Amino acid sequence: MMFAFHLDRVLGLNKSLPTVLRTFHSHVLPNRYINGTPRPAVWWDPDIHHLSDEDNDQNSIQLSWVHYQKLLKARCGSETDLRSAPCVGVQHSEWGRLALFDFLLQVNDRLDRYCCGFIPDPAELCVENLLYAKCANTKDLLLVHILVRKTDPSTLVFIDNAGRPQQSTDNLNFKLVEGIDEFPEKAVSVLRSGCLESLLLRSLYTDREFWDSHGGSSGLRPLIHMVEQRGKILLQHIRDKKLQLKRDL
Repeated sequence: MMFAFHLDRVLGLNKSLPTVLRTFHSHVLPNRYINGTPRPAVWWDPDIHHLSDEDNDQNSIQLSWVHYQKLLKARCGSETDLRSAPCVGVQHSEWGRLALFDFLLQVNDRLDRYCCGFIPDPAELCVENLLYAKCANTKDLLLVHILVRKTDPSTLVFIDNAGRPQQSTDNLNFKLVEGIDEFPEKAVSVLRSGCLESLLLRSLYTDREFWDSHGGSSGLRPLIHMVEQRGKILLQHIRDKKLQLKRDL
C-alpha cells in the first residue's frame, strides 16, 4: 500500500491517498495495533463519495463490466458528453490512468474482482467465495472501489491499492487493460526513461520507517524490478496495439 502510493506519485498520476508506515503506541488503540509492528496509516478524504447502499458503499458509481466497456468505447468527455449514456461523469482519460496503475501492481480487486483475467490460486478469496465461477457470464461481473470526490466527480480516486508482487509474468492480468485505448503520456515516459528505480528509491527513502522495515535499497530493489518488468510488458502492449498517449493539460 505504501509502495503503491509512492509509485503513483513517481508516475505523476496523483490519484492515491497519502500513505505512510508508522509504529503506534497510543493506549486508545486495540492491542493488535500497538504490538510494535509498523502499520500503514492512510490520510482519509471525507470528500470521497460513497453510495448509500450498505452492500455497495465501496463505490461512488455502480458499474458492471459490460457497462464499463461501453463507456470506454464512448470516450466520455471527448466524443460523448459526460452526462449522456453510457457515460457516468468520469473523464475517458481516467480509465487509462487506473488501468496502467493496476497493471503495474496487478491490483485485481477493482476492475477484476472475480479474477477472470488470470489463473488464481485455489486459496484466493475470489475462488473461495465462488466469484471466479461467475467469469463465464460477463453480465454478472461488477467493478468495485470505483471512487470519485463529491467536489470533483469527473476524476477517480485510488484506494485499497494492495497489489500482487508475486504474480508471475506468464500469468499477468491483461483484463485490466481490456478496452483501454489511451494511456497517460507522463507515466509512460517515466516507464520508458529507465529512471523508475532511482525515482522510486528516492521517494521511498522519505518514509524512513517503511524504508528501514524493508531492508533499505537492497530489500526494495526486487519489488521495483518487478514493476519495471511489468512496465516493459505494458510498453510492448502499447506498441503492439498502437495505442494513443494522453498528454495532461
